Amino acid sequence: MSELREKHDGAFSEQMDVRVWLRLLSCSTVMEKRLRRRLVAHHATTLPRFDVLAALDRQPVGMTMSELSRALLVSNGNVTALVRQLQQDGMVASRQASGDARSSIVALTEQGRAHFRTLAESHHRWVQAMLAGVPRDELATLYRLLALVKSSIAAEREPGEEDR
Repeated sequence: MSELREKHDGAFSEQMDVRVWLRLLSCSTVMEKRLRRRLVAHHATTLPRFDVLAALDRQPVGMTMSELSRALLVSNGNVTALVRQLQQDGMVASRQASGDARSSIVALTEQGRAHFRTLAESHHRWVQAMLAGVPRDELATLYRLLALVKSSIAAEREPGEEDR
């Protein structure tokens, strides 16, 4: 079994907090790169497009562009360009929000929902394959530990600081 290189080759080995961060970063980066390559190679789509479709799939009635950008932790500008592309491809539809002429609601079309199901099946299979070497009970433990990490990160945030 081949080993993944650690970011900075573990040069900060005496600092456990930095070692943990580097390990998380290495795992996340490699998994994301593989998912990006596979989405392009197998489905001719991108990870950002997948993310938009996934967010909309979780909200069958649709979302405003602002809600969508908050859900994806990206700017409105990034979401607008992706949504336009997905609209042109028939994957999403947009309608005016009731009571607000400046706001629109974006939702998956039936074609978009079917396309996303295909993408999601592949995505799940790929993630499952990458984590297949980790026993289920260990994955559950890791999930709980990462919740602690997430809470610690949230607690440290400076006033006025936004997550991106």
